Amino acid sequence: MSQKDFDVVIIGAGISGISAAHFLKEKCPGKTFTILEGRTNIGGTWDLFKYPGIRSDSDMYTLGFEFKPWKSPKAIADGPAIMDYLNETIQDEALHQYIKLNHKVNGASWSSTDSTWTLDVLVNDSESKSLTCQFVYMCTGYYNYEKGFTPEFNNVDSFTGKFIHPQHWPEDLDYTNKKVVVIGSGATAVTLIPELAKKAAHVTMLQRSPTYITVGPSEDKIANFFNNLLPDKWAYTFNRSRKIRVGNFFYKLARKNPKLMSNLIKKGVKKELGDYADIDKHFTPKYNPWDQRICLAPDGDFFNALKSGGASIVTDTIQSFTENGIQLESGANLEADIVISATGLELKFFGGVDLVVDNDPVDFASLVVYKGTMFSDVPNLCLAFGYTNASWTLKCDLSNDYFARIIQHMAVKGYQTCVPTFREENISTEPFVDFNSSYILRYINDLPKQGTKEPWKLKQDYFVDRKKLRHDAIEDGVLEFRAAYACGGA
Repeated sequence: MSQKDFDVVIIGAGISGISAAHFLKEKCPGKTFTILEGRTNIGGTWDLFKYPGIRSDSDMYTLGFEFKPWKSPKAIADGPAIMDYLNETIQDEALHQYIKLNHKVNGASWSSTDSTWTLDVLVNDSESKSLTCQFVYMCTGYYNYEKGFTPEFNNVDSFTGKFIHPQHWPEDLDYTNKKVVVIGSGATAVTLIPELAKKAAHVTMLQRSPTYITVGPSEDKIANFFNNLLPDKWAYTFNRSRKIRVGNFFYKLARKNPKLMSNLIKKGVKKELGDYADIDKHFTPKYNPWDQRICLAPDGDFFNALKSGGASIVTDTIQSFTENGIQLESGANLEADIVISATGLELKFFGGVDLVVDNDPVDFASLVVYKGTMFSDVPNLCLAFGYTNASWTLKCDLSNDYFARIIQHMAVKGYQTCVPTFREENISTEPFVDFNSSYILRYINDLPKQGTKEPWKLKQDYFVDRKKLRHDAIEDGVLEFRAAYACGGA
């Protein structure tokens, strides 16, 4: 068997890639690895997005790593604070030596003969080279870093102002005393508008349909009490567990009694706004809570912007852009100096890496996800993919820990290959995620599937996954192991 460059290659140096490196070092200290990052810096999402007010949309006790306590009193952190946390983690874990920036992986080809992945890597946008390894961690996120999603608006070229997608925010943009329209009602819009309203002449949120928005404190008083009382790790473990359990409770309540949850959220909005806005028109979605992500307004900042008069909401659809703004289907006109298209993401599964297994290109839509982290008939590969109903990091930590356990188990047993084998008897498939956000629905037919039964079923439940990924037996009869490839069988 040929010598490989590394035992493991981690693709991506964002939150999930840093998490993968931690668990690999902890559980497989004898394995060689590298982290390949296509961009010029670590951090993924938190380095890419530069728009004003960029922050987490969930608490840092669950968005943070389980192995690295979040010590700031701010539970809802801004982008720079999150980047500081990631850089500190890399320093603490001594990961700089493993990270190769400007190393973009374009393709990965598996050979069963050699039990080897061969990666096609573009270095510094100019030099192509190949790297070989036995295992691949895909820590690439789920969206296209090169461009965001913008609908085809009628006559947009006639607009003489600035038209911007938040994913590509100009560093020199001056919105002081400008009339700004933000198209969209998701987390980006809800984050942007309070910040823009501090300096703009006026900010209008133009939404096609409403989104559920809740209020929460940017600082958690209970968490800070225990932070001051207990050692860092004890306090963090308690706060993290509490946040997970509270989030899990409200998610299950929303799924069991969506009308109750919808009314509770609307009641909270009414408490914030009173008569400042039409709650039924602007804050009552047509879908149930957690059919899409629920947005967070820390300390009520979004609602405060509306009450101050610095921002307003229009629920309508766009007929056409004009020279000075937007013509709406209702006949109204919105004047604008700047239009921000906070209209979502373009999905890019596996980070756009083309996968080939034994000379056959992998059709992602034909794959079935195993335990939320591996895929049918794709050997020695793990994907870190977070929750849709909770913090991304919760699931990534579990997935990365699980794959490190598999690698350790294989080393002890002398196995070279592991591959989930999907047998269709009594199991049908369904969409990869039970989520109807537009950015998911646009690509749903191109995504892998999940099964209707374990271990192919995604539960979106941290406690179920923790048992399954940390405590259940690795050899379950579905994940197949081979000592070495040989003609005629393993």
